[in-house]
Amino acid sequence: MIVKKYQAPTETQAILLAKEELGNSAVVLNSKTIKQRGIMRLFKKDVVEITAALEEKEFVQAVNEKKPTFQSKIDVLADDEADKKAKNVTVSSGNNAIEAKLESLHSLLKEQMQMTSGNSEEVKAEGEVSENANIKFLKLIYNKMIDNEVDEKYVNLIIEEIENSIKKETTLDNILSAVYQKIILKLDEAKTITVGDKTKIAFFIGPTGVGKTTTIAKLASKYKINEGKKIAFITSDTYRIAAVEQLNTYASILDIPVKVIYSPGEITEALNEFKKFDMIFIDTAGRSHKDEKQKNELFELINSVDENKYDVEKYLVLSVTTKYKDLLNIVDAFKEVTDYRILFTKLDETVTLGNILNIKLYTGASLSYTTYGQNVPDDIEVTNVQKLAKQLLGGNEV
Repeated sequence: MIVKKYQAPTETQAILLAKEELGNSAVVLNSKTIKQRGIMRLFKKDVVEITAALEEKEFVQAVNEKKPTFQSKIDVLADDEADKKAKNVTVSSGNNAIEAKLESLHSLLKEQMQMTSGNSEEVKAEGEVSENANIKFLKLIYNKMIDNEVDEKYVNLIIEEIENSIKKETTLDNILSAVYQKIILKLDEAKTITVGDKTKIAFFIGPTGVGKTTTIAKLASKYKINEGKKIAFITSDTYRIAAVEQLNTYASILDIPVKVIYSPGEITEALNEFKKFDMIFIDTAGRSHKDEKQKNELFELINSVDENKYDVEKYLVLSVTTKYKDLLNIVDAFKEVTDYRILFTKLDETVTLGNILNIKLYTGASLSYTTYGQNVPDDIEVTNVQKLAKQLLGGNEV
């Protein structure tokens, strides 16, 4: 496999460079902006760097035919640029957009309060509110969080914790900020995969269809390409049709070895084979939370790894689109797996994100990553708790 990096002032130009050398069959593995540092930042502009790969094997070529080609991506970029010029639109950053939503929420809540109250003393001109208005404002925030499908008991918990600290006369901004900060504290800081002196073993567990294999490919791409880590795959998912083939396809593109195991007893031999690698990602079969035999096989597989020899982390992969009651049953089924972290997928398939806060508070487990699409290695990020808190307060639009 050929893996090369190309730099240019824009992503379009970098893709054109890759296309010229590798052709349309290559796959874009990564794209990032490189900022100039030190004194050179005064003389040179930032550049975009893409990493492109070309695999010569016929079965990978067949996979690539289903992926967007360089030309299609260039066309999309060109269309986007044309649209921006035609509309004379300035595209703001994600953070600016979120801040705008909070400002919009503030205005909306204030307007709603004014509409529901005929008492001019209740809502003062400069945003100062009375104790009675505080209650109405908290009620509106309560409804916003309920609309985002945050469990009522957690909404009440948050409201009660700040209600006593709110002064008789305060501002709408202060109340909104207090709720926002409280949600951030509840979500806590996300924890991600780290590599130390020992080989890192990362188990990915969870129900069928939540995107474990694709998520593994996204993370492996980032750690191999961006950090130069030596990575191997192990899969025990021999139940699902084409599961091994899917992982093999990603592994071939990334030039990562794969070992298939058919029973928990084979894990030790597989780990010994990859003992000189930095990271080993283990893809497990999707398990029904109602099937005791399947759950016991998974627990046996995890417990077969010597945690004195390896640095083990476990990631429970869940879809944010799953019904809340089903999520509760799923996490209850995995309670024997200690110290796992939660990884939520399919954020692009819903407009309500309350389940992330619900499951975080129900399990006490740390959040880790979120995914929002099928593109590898893109469409994954470390859970941004600040952005999530704002989205939970901003109604249904995310």
